[in-house]
Amino acid sequence: MEWTRTREEERLVEWTRQDGYVTLRRRRRPDGEWVVRLDRLHQAPGGRDYRRERVADVEAAKALIEEWKADAASRGE
Repeated sequence: MEWTRTREEERLVEWTRQDGYVTLRRRRRPDGEWVVRLDRLHQAPGGRDYRRERVADVEAAKALIEEWKADAASRGE
């Protein structure tokens, strides 16, 4: 499924999956590290899922976002 960038601020970017059941967020912490999170609603065909990881830099955060998108695609989501 396709993803759309639905929110963009100075320290935060969020994408929403086409079906509206999943969001991915990349947020910069005050200490300079990044938090990446995936939130899939209970109503989603695959059921609820929530992941949150803290990474050292924006490149690692971008890579994690792409990894999670690819993981969802490989499961047919």
